[in-house]
Amino acid sequence: MGSFSWKQLELGLILLYAASFYAVFIQRSLHLSHDYVGRLYGLRKGWLAGRLNDISDPQWRSFRDNLPILTVVMGTFVTIANFLRYQYGLKGRGMSLLWTIISLCYLVYLHGACVLFILAIGSANYFISKTFVESRYYLGILWGFNVAFLVLNRVYEGYPFSLFGQRLAFLDNFRGTFRWHICFNFVVLRMISYGWDYYAAFNRRPFDLKRHMQRCEVCSAGKTCYHALQEKGLHIEKYSFCMYMCYLIYAPLYISGPILSFNAFAAQLEMPQKSHSLVRICFYGFRWCLAFFLMELLTHLFFYNAFAKSGLWWQLSPFQIFIVAYGVINFMWLKFFLIWRFFRFWSLVNGVETPENMPRCISNCHDLETFWKSWHASYNRWLVRYMYIPLGGSKRKLLNIWVIFTFVAIWHDLEWKLVAWAWLTCIFLIPEIVVKSIAKTFKATSALGEFFSYELGAMSGAVTISCLMIANLVGYVAGPAHIKLLISRMTEKEAHLTLAAIFFSFYVAVKLMFHIGDIRQKV
Repeated sequence: MGSFSWKQLELGLILLYAASFYAVFIQRSLHLSHDYVGRLYGLRKGWLAGRLNDISDPQWRSFRDNLPILTVVMGTFVTIANFLRYQYGLKGRGMSLLWTIISLCYLVYLHGACVLFILAIGSANYFISKTFVESRYYLGILWGFNVAFLVLNRVYEGYPFSLFGQRLAFLDNFRGTFRWHICFNFVVLRMISYGWDYYAAFNRRPFDLKRHMQRCEVCSAGKTCYHALQEKGLHIEKYSFCMYMCYLIYAPLYISGPILSFNAFAAQLEMPQKSHSLVRICFYGFRWCLAFFLMELLTHLFFYNAFAKSGLWWQLSPFQIFIVAYGVINFMWLKFFLIWRFFRFWSLVNGVETPENMPRCISNCHDLETFWKSWHASYNRWLVRYMYIPLGGSKRKLLNIWVIFTFVAIWHDLEWKLVAWAWLTCIFLIPEIVVKSIAKTFKATSALGEFFSYELGAMSGAVTISCLMIANLVGYVAGPAHIKLLISRMTEKEAHLTLAAIFFSFYVAVKLMFHIGDIRQKV
């Protein structure tokens, strides 16, 4: 009873501290945005009480500006596809042909003549998969081909048609409204997924569905979970060119995902998902609208990203730098949350369920492993299935993370700051892996031991969050070129008290996460 009362008291104090922290944070953020408004880039007239709106992030600006037409396109495509599905009883083959045609129209609008590059590279990957599947070097060929084009597409900026002869140079005038090689990063993931899933089906890798159903609540309830769709494989004839091409360019998920495996996609074209009812999907869309309104409030009131883009961070105090860094990472989380959930909603309405990309709030992650499982979660699943496990899984974890995070950096873009961010993340991740491995061998048996374990967990969580903030500062605010300047600013004598207060706040935040976890377990 005493322990329970102490936890209640601790939770009350933590909530009081959290409320005070965010009150100060919001007040300072408002003052910071007001004081520097005339020196920030990327602000334009907003709709909220005459305030400016921070649209300095090009990705968010593009999505926000094109949201009306995207909504119209979504409504039109959904109506056509679902009408024809139910009118003519279309299944996998018919739906794949229908969505290939619809998606090609979509891609022609986006990329114009550059659709030819997508079709050519995609067809070449299909040819490789079908031709070399029996080769012992197949997986190496598959990966080599895709990584090569991932890099070449960026180096040549999507290849001008004039590169292939002056007769084709006129096509450079019809390159569409959206750079194809940016979207192609997701196509690369799908090409690898198809090649790998086809290889597994060709070699008839077993999946114990009965054992899975005994442990899975979704499957035991008569439905089919995503994991089962992904792992149980398909008949070899389902790996057809039409289904493959439909998978590569499927309109709802083409621009930004979420990512799903070929097996899961093809299975749901044959039999639409039943995990989400119409009411649940509508509520999902309503929640998205609320989140969009929250983003509008954020960008009208606080100009975090504009500070990062304007390069004014070095003029700020250490606490103000922290405000910008914390604000930027929250802005990024909400941005991707909205983009990914919009396209996931579109896909759900069409009967194709994908993994949720942001299943957990960024402010409720106290270790790097949880963070990366919850940030772009569908990509994390892809990395685990097609890279982490084939590279040896947990047996070679300390080596695998370097390969995987380097690939993640290159996949995003060919920039040194992203490589620096990736390697910093690996450096920060190694101690966590080691500590977790050691912690598994020791279990507290006394009340004092549990207390020390609890406090050590909170301290290590605070260290992890600090590392995430540093990686975020380097990757998205200061950049690797200004690391020395950043270190000098954050290690000044007057910064020591600020850093201690920030670390203590992280420590309190981790304890709050522990309490939230305990409450969820009881519920």
